Amino acid sequence: MKKIKRILRPVGIATAVVGILLALGFVERTADRVPIMDLRVTVDGTEGVHFIDEQAVRREVLDQGITVMGAPTGDVDVTGIEERLRSIPCVAKAEVYHTMDGALHARVQQRIPIVRVFNTDGSSFYIDTEGWVMPINPNYTARVLVVTGHLSENGAAEGVHSVFGSDSLEEHSLSDDIHRLATFIAADPFWNAMIDQVVVTADNDFELIPRVGAQRVLIGDGSALEQRFNKLRIFYEKGIPRSDWRRYARIDLRYTDQIVCTKRTTP
Repeated sequence: MKKIKRILRPVGIATAVVGILLALGFVERTADRVPIMDLRVTVDGTEGVHFIDEQAVRREVLDQGITVMGAPTGDVDVTGIEERLRSIPCVAKAEVYHTMDGALHARVQQRIPIVRVFNTDGSSFYIDTEGWVMPINPNYTARVLVVTGHLSENGAAEGVHSVFGSDSLEEHSLSDDIHRLATFIAADPFWNAMIDQVVVTADNDFELIPRVGAQRVLIGDGSALEQRFNKLRIFYEKGIPRSDWRRYARIDLRYTDQIVCTKRTTP
């Protein structure tokens, strides 16, 4: 009897495993035949960023001349839908999948702009937190740092692209420096509240225009940001009283261990 039990035990386990696999295969085949009866859209992003909304995502999924609603889940090209959603400039990520209840889920994550760049020819574009150039949106304007001046940067006319480039030998891009400066300012609550515009000079130096004081703060080519901003913070906190911030027309932080100030000639 014990010998029979030893023989039957593995046979029973094998039979159970085969049964489970057959059941899973049946469920999978059945799931592929479930019709799509609902489209559930989720739009992620920082609060207040509205480049794309639920209705726009629905249109991209449904208004493509391809039957989605009522189609068997196995016939819906979720990969193709994801690719269409990712091709939208303001979309950073997209995920599309269906569930057993007949729902098609479309989840998109918006790009988060960190700075808007204005070229001298009037063209304009955003750079997002990850360093991707993206076009402006006619329906929504993000309240971010603005950079103007002597600029002729490659915008988003040819589509979304990275400011970092793909070739290590590629010529250095000023947009890379702009992104690094904007990231530094956005990461510090004080500077984020204090600086809302940057001007690029003919020498490709950066000038900050603070909200308070009406002076221009020259920080150079964007290198050594932490050291230069620390000098400026100390100068604001200990060098001059807040009531005298308007005394200076220009503050130059380019020199090591010193700050060069130019007084305003008129009150």
